[in-house]
Amino acid sequence: MKILIIEDDKEIAECIQLAFRVGWPFAQIITTNSGQKGLKHVEEDSPDAILLDLGLPDIDGIDVLKQIRSFSNIPIVIMTVRTAESNIVRGLEAGADEYICKPFGQMELLARLKATLRRNGPVQGNSTVMYGPLNFSYSYRTVQYNGQEIYLTTTEGLILKKLAENAGNIVSYETLSETIWGESYTGAVDSLRVYVLRLRRKLEVDPSHPTLIISHANLGYSIQMTCPR
Repeated sequence: MKILIIEDDKEIAECIQLAFRVGWPFAQIITTNSGQKGLKHVEEDSPDAILLDLGLPDIDGIDVLKQIRSFSNIPIVIMTVRTAESNIVRGLEAGADEYICKPFGQMELLARLKATLRRNGPVQGNSTVMYGPLNFSYSYRTVQYNGQEIYLTTTEGLILKKLAENAGNIVSYETLSETIWGESYTGAVDSLRVYVLRLRRKLEVDPSHPTLIISHANLGYSIQMTCPR
């Protein structure tokens, strides 16, 4: 397992490396303190996951994230001091798989990264899985809907699959959180809203007036399979 750390704070980078030596000793760690060098490592070293700081000296981390997403689906965990909801939304919408705010526990960071990698791992079984008009690839990273193939991130795929499995019923925020992260944590509902918004943009004719994925205030979401697109 090869992990790329893009972090300009030397002390933080060293603390993260120490956490890996203790909690994940067989991981190969690559570190860099700049966005440009990070992009080069992604292309040349093909890491299995990236830990990305946003406050880099040469390029804003969001721009690094967008550039990586233009050619790679590698799992990316943002780690940053930017705790405002708008920053979290921006990071997730740009394609981050996870967002963790500094200061964080070293073991929490490893646990979040491992959970992200599990979500991005292959799903065993048939090559496709069908729920009504939704025809998922085996990894739930693409879905055929009304004759179109739509790319999904792993997290989007897990959410859509969970809703499809329970079509017509409300799936609670807690259930969706546990499906994605293994637990329900503070801020999970806000993250779910971002992922659902991204799904609506990909699936709905008018994302501002959804007819497929329905919100239920303070409860969760449901999916209506029979409505016209």
